[in-house]
Order: sequence, then structure tokens, then C-alpha cells
Amino acid sequence: MKLKNCHNINSFKHLAKKKLPSPIFNYIDGAADDEVTYRRNTKSFDDVDLVPNVLRGVEDVDLTTTVFGKKINMPIYCAPTAVQRLFHFEGEKAVAKAASKFGTMFGVSSLSTVSVEEIEKISDAPKMFQFYFHKDRALNQDLLERAKNAHFDVLALTVDTITGGNRERDLRTGFTIPPKLTIESMIEFAIKPSWFFNHITSSPFELPHLQNYVKEGTNTVTSIGEYFSTMLDQNMSWKDAEELNSKWGGQFALKGVMSVEDAKKAVDIGCSAIIVSNHGGRQLDGSRAPFDQLKEIVDSVGDKIDVICEGGIKRGTHVLKALSLGAKACSGGRMYLYALAAAGQKGVEKALSIMKNEIERDMKLMGCKKISDLSRNNIIFRN
Repeated sequence: MKLKNCHNINSFKHLAKKKLPSPIFNYIDGAADDEVTYRRNTKSFDDVDLVPNVLRGVEDVDLTTTVFGKKINMPIYCAPTAVQRLFHFEGEKAVAKAASKFGTMFGVSSLSTVSVEEIEKISDAPKMFQFYFHKDRALNQDLLERAKNAHFDVLALTVDTITGGNRERDLRTGFTIPPKLTIESMIEFAIKPSWFFNHITSSPFELPHLQNYVKEGTNTVTSIGEYFSTMLDQNMSWKDAEELNSKWGGQFALKGVMSVEDAKKAVDIGCSAIIVSNHGGRQLDGSRAPFDQLKEIVDSVGDKIDVICEGGIKRGTHVLKALSLGAKACSGGRMYLYALAAAGQKGVEKALSIMKNEIERDMKLMGCKKISDLSRNNIIFRN
């Protein structure tokens, strides 16, 4: 399969599997325990049907929406994800350039392999920094100041990684950051020579936001699970989130909210938005899918803060269903990570192009000319 033959998000997954060593592909593709929640994230959209209207004059369709106080040209953005240079040597730079080209927002992780300072130089698109709350308060302060000085628009505090999820695929494959050289991994690198060549000939792998504070920011081998379980502050509280919001002083979101109770608390501490997410099914297996929780959360706080739906989105119709329930926008990780692994910036651009075209086509088929035309009148729950 080649990039030109990728016609939907799932097709990038197959191409990425051909390009990446098995441990790295399975890190992207895997989730926690039995991966029930991972599968449910996408399947949940099947439980709602779209009801189109006709004869609405839909030649011109406006896909723009405003989220976090910023106008974006399509109602989906690239969620922040870690260690992108493992998937393709261009890493976060490729995603930043692609998102900028399509006029949508993208996120950069605390575990990014490209610094916020580098990202600022190459992108004027709306930018989100995903904040992990560490035990080391000096590191937290440094992350905050660097994101602020690099003029990032949104700070998103991740609240669903209080400990590492049980990602059994990573245990089976021995996935680490950076990749550990073993007999098994050397065989994988040997049969994926283009990835290995680009990895060893590009600039040294590092986690620039961490390297001055923790050994896991250097060349020390670690796993994501170990990082979450040992470096992050398991005593993080609502008071900590409120103080971080105050220090940031701008658009602030909690990423990983899944209950109405927590959504209401997010309003109380002054959040601009919440991102309804279960970390792609990578943390608590057996938890609800974001789309399953969306209606109840929107009904509770949707008139007070922006509600973002993140998880399992693979089709334009998924986006329309979330927007019809009241989400202000959607975000996705695997949606573009498979494409990044498959073909770098060109891959991400094609993935975003596919999503944009699907959303526009589906809007026309729904009889909707603008995002605000979508409503619960357009959907029916099968149950």
C-alpha cells in the first residue's frame, strides 16, 4: 500500500504497520488491558443515527468554529501526543506544519520530542500545550513558563494519568523510550530499514522539556507506564489545578474529564474548556467512551465552557454526531499518528484533508451549511 491509496483513516494504520518496527507500531495502536474501551471509543458512534434534511441550498459550506477563543477552519484538531519522533523523524514539526496548512489547532505534549520554542518558529496556528503535573515543582514551573513564553494559546492539564495504564502490548514487545537494543528489537529494526536509518541519522532523540530535570529526559530507557507512575504527582488535586490555571492566566482546559461531577468542578475552578477523553482507552479499561458521556456533560456545563470530544474519531460522520450533541469541536490522536508514521508531513496533511472532505461532504448530505446548523434534531439514539 502507498500513500496515494490511503482513502480513510484506517488505511493509514495499515501503512504505518508496514513502516514501523512492531514495538513502536503497537505503542500507537495499543491500549490498556483487554482494550475494550479502546474499541468502544469508535463503536459508540454507531449507536446514534444521523437524520438528514434536504433542499437546503448547501453549495457553500462553512466548517469554521471557535474553540478556546480561537477560530479554526475545521471542527477537529490534532490532539497532543508524546514522543512523535519515534513514529517519524520529522515528529511534531510535521504535525505543526500540516495543522497550520489546514488552519486548525494542534497540541504539543510535555513529552514532546521537539521543544515549544522550535514549534513557535514554524507555526502561527493556534497551539495547545499538554501539561503533565510532576512531583518536581521546579519542572512544573519551567514547563509553564516555556509554554507561555512560546505564546501557546491553551494549557491543557492532563488529569487521567495519575498512574500508568496496564498497556500489555508494550509489556509484550518491550517498548521503551528511547527504543532499547535487544536481539528482538534489532531484528525488528533490520526488517524496517528505512525507519532505522532515519532514526539513527536524524538529530539525537531527546525529550527537551524534561532533560534538565529528570534522567528520563535524557537517554535513559524508560516506559510510559513507569514515567506516569514514578514521575507524576499522584496527589494532584483540584486545588493544584486551580492554582495552575491562575498561574497560566489564559485559556485553560482539563484533559481527561469523564464525569458530570468533574465537569461541574472544572467550571467552578474557572476552566475555559474540558476535553472529554479517556486517553484513547490507554488508561482505565472498562471505562465509558467519551461519546457515550458527551450528552450528559454538555447538558450539565455546555452553556458555561467549551466541551471537546476526544476519542475514537475516524470519520467525518463521527465529528458531526459529536457536534450535534453539543461539542464545540473534536480532537484525535491516532487519527493523524498513523498518517505521520506512514508518510510524515505529507501523511498528516492527507489525513486532515480526508477528514475535512468527509466533514464537508457529510454536512451537505445533512442539509447543513454551517456548524451551528447541527443539532439534536439531526440525530436519533438507537436505544
